[in-house]
Amino acid sequence: MSLNRFAEAEAAFQAGRRDEGKRLTAEQLEADPDAPAGVYRNLGAILIRDRDYALAETVGRRAVERHPRDPELWNILGVALRRLKRYPEAVDALEKALRLNPRSDSIQQNLGNVFNDAKDARAIRVFSQLVRAAPSNAELQRQLGRAHWFAKDFDKALQRLNLATRMKADMVDAWLDLSAVNSDSRGPVEGLEAQDRGLKACPGDARLQEARLSMLRRSGRMREAEQQMLDMLKVTPDAAWLHFQLGGALTDYDRPRANEHFRRAIELAPDNVDYRITYAESLGRDRTGDEGGNLEAAYRTMVEVLDKAELTPGNLKVIYELLVRVADYDRLEALGSFSKVGRTWADAGRHTALMAHLARVRTAEDRLELVEQHRIWGRLADAAAARRPITHPAPRPPGGKIRVGYMSSDLRGHPVAYFAIPLFEHYDRSRFEVFCYSWYQGEEDPTQKQITQWVDGFRWHKDITDREAAQLIADDNLDMLFELGATTHMNKLSVMSYRPAPRQASWVGYPHSAGPETIDYLVLDPWMNPPDPRLVIEKPLLLAHTWYAMGERAFREQPAVDPVAPVERNGYVTFGTANNPYKYTRETVTAWARAVAGTPGSKFMFVRPEGTTPTFTTNIRKVFEDQGVSGDRVVFETVRGRHLPFYNQMDISLDTFPQTGGTTTCESLWMGVPVVARVGDAVFERMSFSILNNVGLGDLVGKTTDEYVDIAIRLAADPARIGELRRTLRDRLGASPLRDARGFARDWYAMVERAMADPVRKSA
Repeated sequence: MSLNRFAEAEAAFQAGRRDEGKRLTAEQLEADPDAPAGVYRNLGAILIRDRDYALAETVGRRAVERHPRDPELWNILGVALRRLKRYPEAVDALEKALRLNPRSDSIQQNLGNVFNDAKDARAIRVFSQLVRAAPSNAELQRQLGRAHWFAKDFDKALQRLNLATRMKADMVDAWLDLSAVNSDSRGPVEGLEAQDRGLKACPGDARLQEARLSMLRRSGRMREAEQQMLDMLKVTPDAAWLHFQLGGALTDYDRPRANEHFRRAIELAPDNVDYRITYAESLGRDRTGDEGGNLEAAYRTMVEVLDKAELTPGNLKVIYELLVRVADYDRLEALGSFSKVGRTWADAGRHTALMAHLARVRTAEDRLELVEQHRIWGRLADAAAARRPITHPAPRPPGGKIRVGYMSSDLRGHPVAYFAIPLFEHYDRSRFEVFCYSWYQGEEDPTQKQITQWVDGFRWHKDITDREAAQLIADDNLDMLFELGATTHMNKLSVMSYRPAPRQASWVGYPHSAGPETIDYLVLDPWMNPPDPRLVIEKPLLLAHTWYAMGERAFREQPAVDPVAPVERNGYVTFGTANNPYKYTRETVTAWARAVAGTPGSKFMFVRPEGTTPTFTTNIRKVFEDQGVSGDRVVFETVRGRHLPFYNQMDISLDTFPQTGGTTTCESLWMGVPVVARVGDAVFERMSFSILNNVGLGDLVGKTTDEYVDIAIRLAADPARIGELRRTLRDRLGASPLRDARGFARDWYAMVERAMADPVRKSA
């Protein structure tokens, strides 16, 4: 039996010739599977060191088939499976190894490591036994601390991790874990204090420095982090991690400069996949210059490393959102099921990712699953806040004004502000006091300045932690707090988990239950209230007519509506949309294509900045072509922000589904363009349903996709109605509850007074 190729493979691996080593290994395993156990052990160990876990698994499985009584071969297989994140299989392999060699501490430690990776409480038993046998082993103390951390027993975790740092002061991993546990259990200030102690014990350690800067960023102290990193770059200008962290600190308020630092980090560390994924995310969010070109570059950057990227919750979010924005539905569906993807984000505390998940709902089961995903996140947020509660002032004397707060970083030139303005402009100052809270990272604009002048207090803080923000709000002694943005960009939904006000509600910025049990109400209207009460976590708090009103300052007379409908000028119908692609699905775009295919000579117009993104336009045209619509009938108008005049080129706006439009539906109607929509059971499926019924166009809403397409085709075949709506819709809106800002404000504050009569659900 020749073992030459095994020896050659081992030599190739040791010399760094990995590809050659893999080839020789595969050839020898095929030719001589009955090699001695020692040969398999050596090869397996080399492959583990080389981080080729897939090949290590192959070798390990072949080895235990030939030598099933060798515990070390089962151990190697278990380690490979652990690194592949196939935890149940890894546990099975390592337990078999332990049965063959029950006294092996290394096998037992590997089993404990798997349990810790999986956040399985069985790790406590394993590492407790190992610590009893070797109490002076700092690494075992650290792993036991981690096991208690994952079990949410923070006191025991801190005890073990502090002990590990005393035993081995230069153990960087122990300091990193100690900082993380302190941050989780006590807050970022204590996390930073632990990192400072770690840096004193391990001066200049790059990982501790990077973790400290990351903690500063998570604490909201972006500018402090930026200045520290600029100072450090003067000393070490070629530190890739430093450029990467600086890019992350700058993304909220200086995107171009952030991208410069991300690019430099990649130049210095070209093999770092996470750097490239983060750079792709930042490019995709870059609104400067050629936005469509930025998105194309982001997509290409991501695709280059897609096969190498570990699908961590953060990476999964970036990849998912970029695939959605360029309509790459094949790759999107390959990422995993609705439940798997959503639970990955929820379990990791990534609420912002769940917003992109609304549009992926397909079934009644998906809707309930989505509610549970939000509950999972909410439980994490509520538990974190409960570990470090805020203080509350004494209740105000009864009989005074009702004090109402609104929390959003979008109280500026933003759709949320446009819909909220009536509440600031038209409240009864003899009965109410109004306070606003913003964490916006940019500069004050005219809308924010005007709101500041209307309300009794406008608290604007750029660099503040969630807990500090909650304490700031609590100090104002509100009667009721409304959050308007959930975890959309720069908002702080977790503030609600501290319960800074005795009554708390969500409205407008996020069309779904947010998740925390500390939010008592979800503001809805009679049309948006779901028929299935299980689809709302909070108590529905109903407005009289409409979810919001189109204030005069947001929906102005200019641009004017062209009284001649495009079909009357062109002789053919132009369908279109200005909705964001994160609301598109393959079914949505296919339905649009079916409407065009069923309307001879018609066209479809996308009014979106993605129109200069080649991948987006190619993928969209492909869906239309699959329905028999030639590519030249699909038109892209590339614009952001100044899109309203393009409605004068559109006859019928086709809404997105299942997540419908809100602002875009109002804008379309304001510009004289009727909207065809589809209604579903969940809140986010009912916004256009509410708007259209409030303006007397409920007949333009279908309950199924087929109904939706049929309604669009029938309306397209009625140019007289299209023309009549073109010339009357703005007046119809003006006569509807949607345009009655004062009436909406009266309804709103009457709703607040009703809520004040409710008993407080939870103590503040």
